[in-house]
This record gives sequence, structure tokens and C-alpha cells, in this order.
Amino acid sequence: MAAIPAIQTLTRTWQRPAGIIGWLSQVNHKAVATRFVVTALVFFVLAGIGALTMRVQLAQPNLNVLTPNAYNQLFTMHGTTMMFLFAIPVLEGVGMYLVPLMIGARDMAFPRLNAFGYWVFLLAGVSLYISPFFGNAPDGGWFNYPPLTSEDYSPGIGIDFWTTSITFLEIAALVAAVELIVTIFKLRAPGMSLNRVPLFVWAILVTSFMIVFAMPTVMLASVFLALDRMIGTHFFDVAAGGDPLLWQHLFWIFGHPEVYIILVPALGIISTIVSTFARRPNAAYTLVVLSLVSIGFLSFGLWVHHMFTTGLPWLGMSFFAAASMMVTLPSGIQVFSWIATLWGTRPRLATPMLWILGFFFIFVLGGISGVMVGSIPFDEQVHDTYFVVAHFHYVLIGGAVFPLFGGIYYWFPKVTGRLLSGTLGKWSFWLTFIGFNTTFLPMHLTGFWGMPRRYYTYPTELGVGDLNLLSTVGAFLVATGFGLTFVNMFASFRNGAEAGPNPWGAGTLEWSVPSPPPPYNFQVIPAVDNRFPLWGPAQRGPAPDVGTAAVSGVALEPEAERRVTAGTELLDADLDAKLVLAGPSIWPLLLAIAVGTIFLGALVSLWFVPVGAVLSYIAAIGWLWPRKTEWDE
Repeated sequence: MAAIPAIQTLTRTWQRPAGIIGWLSQVNHKAVATRFVVTALVFFVLAGIGALTMRVQLAQPNLNVLTPNAYNQLFTMHGTTMMFLFAIPVLEGVGMYLVPLMIGARDMAFPRLNAFGYWVFLLAGVSLYISPFFGNAPDGGWFNYPPLTSEDYSPGIGIDFWTTSITFLEIAALVAAVELIVTIFKLRAPGMSLNRVPLFVWAILVTSFMIVFAMPTVMLASVFLALDRMIGTHFFDVAAGGDPLLWQHLFWIFGHPEVYIILVPALGIISTIVSTFARRPNAAYTLVVLSLVSIGFLSFGLWVHHMFTTGLPWLGMSFFAAASMMVTLPSGIQVFSWIATLWGTRPRLATPMLWILGFFFIFVLGGISGVMVGSIPFDEQVHDTYFVVAHFHYVLIGGAVFPLFGGIYYWFPKVTGRLLSGTLGKWSFWLTFIGFNTTFLPMHLTGFWGMPRRYYTYPTELGVGDLNLLSTVGAFLVATGFGLTFVNMFASFRNGAEAGPNPWGAGTLEWSVPSPPPPYNFQVIPAVDNRFPLWGPAQRGPAPDVGTAAVSGVALEPEAERRVTAGTELLDADLDAKLVLAGPSIWPLLLAIAVGTIFLGALVSLWFVPVGAVLSYIAAIGWLWPRKTEWDE
């Protein structure tokens, strides 16, 4: 009975304020992360609708479902949405939700900064999608190469929306990355030394560092292009001493690491699910961590393999070709570690595991074609053909979306307390898996036979009409498969079977708390002495009756109106301090609107820049104004 007042105090302190202002002021990591994931999935659906429309246009030669300009806008919005508004935000959102639960923290290190990042993401995404109402959507591709995107060749405001929204959007990515790095380093449970951190958390940490180093280059590039278009600078104008290849270098210094920024969190999801359903710890934990770090480093040395046809020196290109081959080594370590973990077991083939097995098949094929395009002579033959489209989708959908959907089936019970339907899940997987290969496998052939990508139509004489029709049929199968998962989520949210605290018998800390978790996550900050706290010191998988295995911990006295969590040392996670975290506030939303005034207002008039700066200063003062309940002792 003595624990009841403590729980009541924690609940009262950590619950969100009432009313619409309270909802807008919410800063708890679970609420913010859920908003990231849901918003990113909405953008995923919008991008999918655009993809289906393009596939209808390409189903047969010489169709006129779309005009050339409409097709350019659609494929630009599809690519930009998938890369900037879906893939990175959704995986960051998954990380925001799970990392504090996995490391034994009550929230992220800077809760208000977390909320600010979401509002920036939302405003940037919406601003990109309202561009058609101001004339036309961006039409230069998600890569936006000058000089085709200069004012001379792309008049109108569409490209300006792209440059402004992307620059604004990357603030959200950087904010999330900094938040995750500090949280992982300083808020781990006592005893969770770096060699006991879950592999998913390691993956998020590596991804966050990659974002910190990769995103500034695309922000710099988009600012340069915006300046060329708005005030007449000449960064990419050859006649005035500029160079369009500068854009490609800046963009792909970001663009190729971005592929791995999307992939690495998915590798962490796979390691988690494989271990749980094999019912044994991950094989070669240390090698897997080192391979994640190696992927992070090597991914920054590959960008020129997107530029093999630009006339760069052969010696320089050879270095990047070698680096393109080298990055397969740490990726191979990941695959072999999963095989070793599964070896000799009888894994439970529940729906999450099916999506992971589908990943194995698709990602390995995408990796093989990636090695092929890393070869300079071969790349010169298939560059800008549908072979590259096939490779790209095999790597990104197979490498990120399949694990993501596996993660949705795996962690949905934790978030909602309800299980997703296994029957609908299996139908969703098989329709998606068959449809995906039906869509993209033929594109290898159409690329070999000379069909260029980014064209809105093609002549009958090319002889690829039947294969394109097959790809279009496959695209609708993929859409049906993904759609079944969304139906499953809506139906199960209220009516799904109750999951219980740990339906999979998993070993990591997020399953030690009720499902869904309370607003404060942990009544007692857990103390950790191994990598799978719920599996006990033997580390040989869960006992038959595993539930919320008792976890010892450090009691922090609950304090009314003060959100307190444990701070620990960097390496060994020894208890270091009691940290007081910021509470709910409307100021992150107001600051996001003020910063948005700077970026989006510049599309109308440069006078909005100083106006937005003043508003941002006022919002920052409101955000940081001291409150007695948030002072540390």
C-alpha cells in the first residue's frame, strides 16, 4: 500500500495537461514519437498514391494519363516524400519512443526540444504539400539537379518550396539526432554500460551521429540553390564561374549516407526481433556493434558512385568504387550474425518474423545489384535506367520498410496494449512480398533493355510494354498488402486481443513495464547487470512463463510537479545525478511557427526574415523562462 501514493504522485506529475492547449503542449517522448510515426505514415500513403498514379501512366506505351509536367511533379513529390518526410522521420520516431524505455529512462533528455522538432517536421511537410496551390509542385526530382532547377529552366515557385522546405525540415532531423545522442549517453539505467546497450539502441546512436554529419551538407546545398534563385548568386551558374557538379557533390555527400541513415535503424529492429523469436541472445554482439559503427564511417566515402558518368578522374572514381565494395563487409557481418543467432533454433514464425525473413531475400538481392552498380564500367551502362530504380527500391523498401513493418507488428502491443491480427498480418506480408518482386524484379530487365528512368512515357518499339504492365499490377498488390496492415492497425487499436505485458517473451527493458507504458515509464529506475534483463543472468532465452520479470532498481522519490529521472556516467552507467526534466509547454510550437516564418515567409518577401527572427527570440525567452518546479537542487 505504501507504493500507491508514489504512483499517484508520478502519474499526476507526468500526465499531460487537459484540453487542447494541453495536447499542443505535450512533450512526453511517447506522445511526440507517436505523432512522428503517424504523420510519417500519412506521408507514406500520399507518396504511395503518387507511385500508383505513375505506374498507371507507365503501364503501356504512349499513354496520356498524366502530362509530362504532372509526371515530373509526381515523381519529385514521391521521391522527396519517401526520403525526407517518411523514411528518416518514421525511424527517428520509433527510436524516440523505444530508446528511453529500452535504456530505463523516464523521458528524453530535452523533452521540449523533442516537441519542437515534431512541429518543425509537420510544418515543413505541410508546406511542401501546399505548393501546388501556389502554382505548381516541385518538378526537379528529389535530387533537384542544377542547372535544370535554376530560375531559367524551372520558373515559378515550385523549386523554391522544395529548397525552403528541405532546409527547414532538416532542423527537425538534427534536433532529433542530438536528443537521441544525449539521451543514450547520459540517461541509461544504472549498470547499463556501453557493452550492455541493446543493439537497437546502438543502431539509433550510430544513425544519430550520421545525421549530425550528413544533414548540414544538404542544408548548405539547398540554401545555395535558394540564393541562386532568389537573389541572383551564382553557385551553380557556369557562365558566372559556378559549377553544377558542386550541387552533386554536396547533395550526395548527404544522399548516400542517407541510405544508411535509413538502413541502420532497420538493422537494429532486425537484431531485436531475430533474438526474441530465436529465443537466444544475438550472436557476435561486439562484432555487430563494430559493424554498425563501420557502416556509419564508410557510408561517407561512397557518394561519388552516384557520379561515375560526370567525367571525374578515373583514379578518384576507383577509390569510391573500392569503398562501394568495402561497405558490403560490415553489412555481411550483420547478415551472418542473424544466421548464427537463428542457427540450430526453431524460431517462432509469428508475423514480425515473416517480415524479417522477407527482408533477408529482398535486401540480399538489392545488395548484390548494389555491388554491380559500384563497378564503374557496369554503372556507365545502366546509369539512369530502370535497373537503378529496381536496385534502389530493393535496398530501401527491402532494407527499411520490411523491417519497419516487422517492428510495427512487434511493438504495436507495447504501444497500445493490443495485438495485431496474425491472419491479416500474414496476408499483408505475402501480398506485399509477392507484389514487390512482381513490381521491381522486371525493372532490372527493362533497364538492361534501355528504358530510361524519369521519363513519363516510352515508345512501343522499345519492347517493354508487357513488363511495365506486370510492374503496374505488382504495384497495386503492394498497395493492397500495405493497406491490409493499416486496416489491421485501425481494427486492432480498440478491438484487438489484449497483449499482456510481454506477449513475445522478449528480454529488453521496454517489456518490463505495462502495455501501454505509464506516462512516467518506470516507477523505479531499473538497475541492469546484463544485456537481456528480463531473461536473467543465464542469458539463454526466456523462461516458459516469462512476463514482466522482476527488475531491481534505484528508487527516486517522486516529487510533485517535478519530472525527475536518473543521470548516469557515459561508459559504465554508474549513477551520477538526479535530473529534473522540462515539463509541458506551448513554447516549442510557437518557436516552430516563428522559425517557419523565417523560412516560409522568405518565399513571399525577405521582410519576413527579420520578423520571424524577432518572433523566434520572443518564443525562446518564453521557452527558457525559469519555473521553480523545474529547478534542479
